[in-house]
Order: sequence, then structure tokens, then C-alpha cells
Amino acid sequence: MQPPQPYLGDSPDLPAPTETLRRNFLWLLLLAAIGIGLLAILLGVSTYSVETMLVPDRGGVFREGVAGAPQYMSPIWCQNDDVDRDLCELIYRGLTRLDRAGRIVPDLAAGWQVVDDVTYVFTLKPDQYWHDGQPVTADDVVFTIGVLQDPALLDTPGLPGLWRNITVEKVDDATVKFTLPQPFAPFLDFTTIGLLPQHIYAGMPARQLVTEPLTDNPIGSGPMKVTEIAADHLKLEPNSFAGGATPFIPSLEFHFMPDYSSVLAAFNAGQVDGIRRIQPEDMPAMAQREDVQLFSSVQSGYVDVLLNHANANTPFFQDPRVRRALLSAIDRESLVRDELEGQGVVAHGVVAPNNWAYNPEAPQYPFDVESAKRLLDEAGWIDGNGDGVREKDGVPLRFVLLVRDDNQHQAIGARLAQAWAAVGAQVTVTPVSFAGMVADFLAPRTFEAALTDWDQLGDPDPYPQWHSSQTVSGQNYVGWQNPEADKLMEDARKATDEGARRALYQQFQTVFANDLPALPLYNPVYTYGVNKRVNDVQIGPLSHPSERFETFSEWYIDSRRVPAGK
Repeated sequence: MQPPQPYLGDSPDLPAPTETLRRNFLWLLLLAAIGIGLLAILLGVSTYSVETMLVPDRGGVFREGVAGAPQYMSPIWCQNDDVDRDLCELIYRGLTRLDRAGRIVPDLAAGWQVVDDVTYVFTLKPDQYWHDGQPVTADDVVFTIGVLQDPALLDTPGLPGLWRNITVEKVDDATVKFTLPQPFAPFLDFTTIGLLPQHIYAGMPARQLVTEPLTDNPIGSGPMKVTEIAADHLKLEPNSFAGGATPFIPSLEFHFMPDYSSVLAAFNAGQVDGIRRIQPEDMPAMAQREDVQLFSSVQSGYVDVLLNHANANTPFFQDPRVRRALLSAIDRESLVRDELEGQGVVAHGVVAPNNWAYNPEAPQYPFDVESAKRLLDEAGWIDGNGDGVREKDGVPLRFVLLVRDDNQHQAIGARLAQAWAAVGAQVTVTPVSFAGMVADFLAPRTFEAALTDWDQLGDPDPYPQWHSSQTVSGQNYVGWQNPEADKLMEDARKATDEGARRALYQQFQTVFANDLPALPLYNPVYTYGVNKRVNDVQIGPLSHPSERFETFSEWYIDSRRVPAGK
């Protein structure tokens, strides 16, 4: 049977009804196609008009170039090397840490109580873990302090002898008690030392833990853990047990190089993203670069000129008027600007301006040549023969200034000699090595004057350098003896209340400024350089450059685009 045939109409001259339908259907298809095209255009416009933004994404590697290589990577022994110190800051944690004002704040400890002036009870935070996932307990605290107290280390220089006289007791798994032989408020500063896990290192002799490298198995509880170490680099990755924010950058690499010049060349070539420290002479060029971010922080240390009060060749240093005159004769602002490329701030004492104990009201000595001349006149030092050098009782105002044998210190020494010549003091600048200055001149007290650099990390206790008991074998190299200053330092060491200590230290700074046993020049400024491909780098005031990675979890290299507001 044939299927029904379509009706084609009775007349070929007139369109059949079905032909009309076909044409209408074609028009509808055409209109639909046009509509779909318009809709596609509208949707496209709508899509591209949606606002988007870049947000941090996880990925990338941050590479930093450093001069040198790790020596020990032991938290007990890392204070003597910059690279070790940087790594220890990331790998280990102590009961406490320093904040940016130099205060002691909790770290692994939740807090502490001072039961009396000699007893400190620390409570650990819950849920703190080593890199291998084992919990941090009071046993680890007792073990670490036991290493410091081990008799095998009695002859090891640089270790704090304080621990040998302290009793350490485990109260329970989360509580440790320290008992001191006498009140000593700076004790808290010593609790910042990084802890070692007992379950990892209990079988290793104390001397080996301290004086031999831990590079094979550096286990700590810090925010980063070592995952790869070689002769030329070390790789760190986030500690998955640390808690807190996971870093956007999953890998941090330190690339070890023989010297600063090599680090600078690698940074300029884009082989590393960060340069640990930019030297002052390179600051002008770095400041002009569009691909570099610079982060600067005033350091807690200071640079000064020590004046030997006890040297028979320099009796004039015993007169505070002469010391004030020598300081007033120095244009320290221009010295910092010209010789340090601005990488310093004028110092007015031995406490950094960002420290909690700083006294902004202590006397200061601005640059004033005429005042310097008047003070010398009042002290009886006169240029009687017109040779440009002042004398008194036949003794010329003449001395030797020791400086370290690098270009920067020698340039500073030359500026000082020039400034003092303008007020009638004749100075010979003599470069020596750092080791030679300490061993041959400062320790035996044979120097006349010396340009010195001091670290003032942690507690601002000035006792080791300025108490009169330290004039023979301590660091009071100038031989300063001031009973009022001694009493203030002694009382501050006994006071456990921060407010009381601050008041005592501020009084000390006033006494120091009035007597001026040494000439404070400047607090160094540390500058860190980072390539601009790394984002959200924020570095505020630092007690030490090793703290520069405190906000590392917020830095990022990779990013992705998302709709705005998401």
C-alpha cells in the first residue's frame, strides 16, 4: 500500500496552502536565528561586563640569597651566625619570643606566673606539635635546659652560664617551674631559646647537640620544616602541625653563596627573589629600580665611640665636658646621610627608640661646633701655640681611634677625625680586624678610643656593658664608674614589674646622657629587598633581621581571577 501523497493544489498558478505554511516556517526559522544571535551578543556583553579581581593563589617558590651557609642549625647555638639564626627562627620555637618593641611575649607557653621574685611557673599551650606530629610537653622543656646545664659544656664559650644555677622542675605534662638563686628580671629573655624534642635527641650527647651540625635531622616546632638540604641550598616547607594560616607560597629556599657580591649578582639576574641585607652603598641604585620592594627597620643595636677613661695617654676622657664637646662636634645627621646612604638614625643613648624602655626625654647633644669649642675652653683645653691642637698642662688633645678594617667603618672614622680636628682635637684613625680589636685592645683595656658596634637584642639590661663591676673582666671597656647608674641597674634587675623597670631604665638613660661615658652615633637601619613578583610582603619593626618572615604566610606569588565580591 502506497503512503498518502501530499496535496499540491489544483492549480499550478496559485500557491497552495501548504506552500504558505512552508514559507512562514522559513521566516520563523530566520527570526529565531536572528534572536539567538542577538541573545549570544547580549550574553557576551553581559559576561565581559562582570567585574573580576585577582586574589592570592597557592603556588610558587620564594628563593632568598644569603652570604654564607648554615653551621649548626641548633637552637642552642644559632645566635653566633646570621644564616643559622634565620633558619632557627623558622624551624624552632621557645617558651617565649620577642615582640617588635622588645617585650617578652608567649610563644609555646600560654603564659607564666612569677610566684615570688625567684620562681617562674610556665604553662604550655595545648595542641602544640613537633614537625613529626608528636606533642610538645614539659619533658621537652626540661630536656632542652638539661642540655644547657650539662657539665660537658662548661668550657663552651658563648653559652649562657645563667642556666647552670637554675633549678628546672616538671610539674605536670604542661607545666614547668624554674627557680632562680636570686631575683633576675632579665631571666625571661633567656626563655626565648628554641626547644629541642626529647624523643628525637635524647640519645645524643649534649656537646654533639650544641657543637656539631643538626643538618641531618633538624626537628623543631616552628612554622617551617626542612625538606631538602644540599651544599648550595636548603628547602623549607610549611609545618602541617603548626596550626594557623597555611602559607600561599608552599616552598621557601635559601640559596647559599660565598659573599655579598654573589648574592647581589644573583638578585640582579633574577635568580633569587630576596636579598637578605642590602648594603648602604647599593641603596641609591636599588631605590631607583621599579622591580624591587625595599623594607627598612631600625635595629635595636647601636654604634658608638668608646673612650678609655683609664688610659694614662688620654686623661682628658675623664672630664665629661670633653666627652660632651666631642659628641657635639659631630654632625651625625650628615654622617648617616653621606656614609650610610641614610641607613641609620641618630642615636641618643644605648636603648633603641622602638624599645619599650626608651626614654625620649633624656638629654641630647645636637650638632653644635661653637658649643663644643666653649665646653673645651671651660675644661681648660686651649690651642695656645696656634697649631690647631688644644693642650692642657702640656698634654695635647690627641688620641688614636680604632676602627674595623672595612670601607664603611674607615670612612666613618675619617669623618669623625675631620669633625674633631675642627674643634682642636688631633685624631689618628687606625684600622684593625674585629677579632684584633677585641682581643688586643678592648679586652686588655689598652685602647684610647674605638668605634664599636653593639647588638642590644632582647632585654634592654645595660648591666653587662656599663656596671662598674664589669670594668675589669666584663664589657665595661671604658672603665665607667657611676654609683647612681650602678644602683639603677641593680634595682632594675630585681624588679619583675615592667612599669617599675621602665622607670628605672629611663632614669639610667638620663644619668648616662649627662655623664656620657661613650659617644652614641647611630642605630643601624636594616633594609630587605624583595622582587615585586612577590606580593603582600609586609615587614614592620624588627628586633633582628631573622624576624622578617613573621608574615610569610600572607605573601603570595601566584594569583587567580574571580568575580569581584566573591
